[in-house]
Amino acid sequence: MAKRSTLALAVVFVVALGAAPALACGGLLNPRGNINLLKTTTFAGYHDGVEHYVTSFEYAGGGAKFGSIVPLPGIPSKVIKGGDWTLQRLVEEVQPVNQSRVAFATVGESAAKDVDIIEEKRIGALDITVLQGGGDAVGRWAEDEGFDLPPDAPEVFDFYAERSPVFMAARFNVERARSGGQQLGDGTPVHLVIPTPDPWVPLRILGLGRAPEERVEADLFLLTDSAPAMLPQPDSALAAPGIRLERNEAASADLLADLRSDRGMKWLPTSNMHLSYLSIDSSAGALEHDLALDVSGSGTPSPVAAGLAAPPGIPGPTQGLGAAWAWVAAIALGGGILAVANRVASAR
Repeated sequence: MAKRSTLALAVVFVVALGAAPALACGGLLNPRGNINLLKTTTFAGYHDGVEHYVTSFEYAGGGAKFGSIVPLPGIPSKVIKGGDWTLQRLVEEVQPVNQSRVAFATVGESAAKDVDIIEEKRIGALDITVLQGGGDAVGRWAEDEGFDLPPDAPEVFDFYAERSPVFMAARFNVERARSGGQQLGDGTPVHLVIPTPDPWVPLRILGLGRAPEERVEADLFLLTDSAPAMLPQPDSALAAPGIRLERNEAASADLLADLRSDRGMKWLPTSNMHLSYLSIDSSAGALEHDLALDVSGSGTPSPVAAGLAAPPGIPGPTQGLGAAWAWVAAIALGGGILAVANRVASAR
């Protein structure tokens, strides 16, 4: 397993708005017809060496057997149902609504060869599979499960498998969703607890299956023990155009208290956390990298985790980055660069 992790913090929620499935920094795999992924919202938190990855998937109905593949930094130690309002509360923090403040209080068998199925679990109407394998093996597994892969899937899967061979596949069981009364747009959050030393957030996966000129829109919320160094730095020449750091400040006590009151969020400290909010409005063709972070204070995010350099043992620059990216990665490796998904449907 690659030493460098794939996600950038401990809790990540990715949700598609409207009547489309929400993918937590994941790529949509759909065998019948087109299901468009709209704007996504992601929350990633990292604390004490543990990543809490929480993704909300939105039920789109219909008879299509669709799902998503989400790259993971390592093998989860726990897969549970996520909380109900964390994403909504974060959106409220940066985009206040003209209404009275919302009260956030506690409320009530087959796999392709060379793929290891680590865990299979049902969470509501969702079927979750955590699997481990190379890019080709993961692609064969998806095809064996009945999914048609977009043309760029092999390249994208290899891009991630070189860094970590662990992926999560998630899809709705339509019959179970209907029998449970799940309506179009209802979200089901999933919470993964993943110990990892090197946090990073997958961004390139959001462009899976999209034409180069198609827009990728996302909101990314980060909570870390201290202000993270990012690679590539938003608004820099290294980052895809349209990635902006909108908020960079200490997380308020009210925000942390509200988040801690949600299901599975007691891991958050009561104070001394840093909130970063990034908006992404970029073309799929330009989004060829991920976002690496260093929260240790040394200011040295990994260019490998960011997708700006090939992992050890793999010659040459990362496929598709081009000579300019290779030059940038060389500088970063030399220590010259310091760096780092509107309202989401709550789970029913």
